Amino acid sequence: MAAVVVEEEERERLIERVAVLDFDKLCSTVAMKTNQGKWNKLEEVYDDGGELGGGVFRMWEGDVLECFDDRRLVLQSSFCPWYRFGENMRLAGFGSCFLQGSVYIILATIALCNFVAFTITKKPCFLYLAVAFALTLGAYLGIHRSKMRKKFNIKGSDSSLDDCISHLMCPCCTLAQESRTLEMNNVHDGTWHGRGDTMCIGTYVEGVKAFELIPPLTVSIEPSKP
Repeated sequence: MAAVVVEEEERERLIERVAVLDFDKLCSTVAMKTNQGKWNKLEEVYDDGGELGGGVFRMWEGDVLECFDDRRLVLQSSFCPWYRFGENMRLAGFGSCFLQGSVYIILATIALCNFVAFTITKKPCFLYLAVAFALTLGAYLGIHRSKMRKKFNIKGSDSSLDDCISHLMCPCCTLAQESRTLEMNNVHDGTWHGRGDTMCIGTYVEGVKAFELIPPLTVSIEPSKP
């Protein structure tokens, strides 16, 4: 009789307990399924890496052209891109904001000055220099985007060339996407802390107590002995 009561109480606790899923891990699992195509690939990742951390696939927050979702970031990326790039590098752990921003300003200024000189003098050498420094700037930004993607295991193109092209074709939108991803996932000093969002499944019956992440309970599925 006592065993039946205990089992019934455990069942009620399982029903009433709130299941809170870490949103970052949920997105990671979906990304892994999309990238690999089959759920059994997840088991291989778990067997090789132990915990989920080694095989987590993250995603960029929105597409490159969805930069207007955050007006503050798109304005900073458009009118002060050197600061936005330097801040991104600081958050990702790739150097100080001042250093990376200075590199951006130097390359962009040299390219702009050569272009202005070409418009005045019509000498092709200045145009060649302007294009060369513009390509150098795009390559520099693209390489650091690739480093960021590989460091945080962000799902996307595996080609560094694509990252460079993104910065050359739409630098402001690409910077805004990187900034949105780093800020929304609480990345600080090169550490990805994950989103603060949670997804709740079930009901909550314990008043107004704060939500907290609760590790899943271990439930035995062994057949009962006769």
